[in-house]
Amino acid sequence: MRPSVFIPIITFGWGAMAALIGVARHQSQLIALRFLLGVFEAGFSVSKRFIIFLTAGILSGAFGSVVSGAITSTLDGTHGVRGWRWLFIVEGTATAGISLIVHWTLLDYPHSSRGLTLQEQDLVQQRLIQDGMADPTGPSSPSENRASLLTSFLQAVCSWRTWLLVPAYMTILGTLAISYFYPTLINGMGYTATNAQYMMAPLYLVSLVAIPVCFLADRNPHLRGVFLVLNLGTGVVFFALTAGIQNYTARYVFLCFINMTIWTGNALGLSFATTALASVTRDVRAIMLALMNGIAALAQLYGSALFPEDDAPGYLVGFAVLAATFAIGAVFYGVADVLFKRYPYKG
Repeated sequence: MRPSVFIPIITFGWGAMAALIGVARHQSQLIALRFLLGVFEAGFSVSKRFIIFLTAGILSGAFGSVVSGAITSTLDGTHGVRGWRWLFIVEGTATAGISLIVHWTLLDYPHSSRGLTLQEQDLVQQRLIQDGMADPTGPSSPSENRASLLTSFLQAVCSWRTWLLVPAYMTILGTLAISYFYPTLINGMGYTATNAQYMMAPLYLVSLVAIPVCFLADRNPHLRGVFLVLNLGTGVVFFALTAGIQNYTARYVFLCFINMTIWTGNALGLSFATTALASVTRDVRAIMLALMNGIAALAQLYGSALFPEDDAPGYLVGFAVLAATFAIGAVFYGVADVLFKRYPYKG
């Protein structure tokens, strides 16, 4: 399916499910809709390019928190609908609406992209071929030597590289669960529910520091593992400080830097994996990256249990566990960086 068709479909599906959550009346409906929301969200899953893509998530967290605060405060009770329901209805409907025009703006393949000269189309195609992302015969003519999907799957599953990257990336995605608790943590600092939404914006704006860091890593692909280890090590420090210091102002500042290291680590983790697997055949690499993303996302299941109400307002256990998680991640990526360089993939 062409990207200009696939992306609008999953975007519309995500927006529709989010809007329906706003009108759900029973727990079973919420569970079913949340599951479908995750199905459509799964479709959204090179360092500079990764951070440009992920910047959308950072900016949505920053401006989305401001919009969320405005929606919940101004629409609460309108037509007898609670503010949190309006939040899902408005944001879901807006997302679904935008998806209807995305088809006309997205590019599919180099030779079918509007606005590119023939020379630019050839250049992009050659880069894709060099990166193993396209066959020289073109997207509509698969290579005769291309392995079957089952063979590619077995190669990906049996590769030790896959099972080194999976737990490593789990340590990053697992810490993303803390974002679900930002309103709760900020409420514990004395802010009301609506003001807590506004106070989330700086947490994401500080995360824009990830952009220059990832640009630098993009210029030095052989050092991406080093950048990643240093970033995770920095996160360990801020998690530990947040666990040990109870001053609300200091903890809020530390949360800003924690969010920065999480988003920076996410972009670097993805780019590190694609660089490490650059010489792997296209289909095998795609499956390895899918396994890495899919299995690592399960880490947020345990992350959602790290901040129970009984631990308020310090949440010592949660921050200590996340500090240890980042420390383990630094070890995994350090080992992976050494092994991938010492034992390069040979198809």
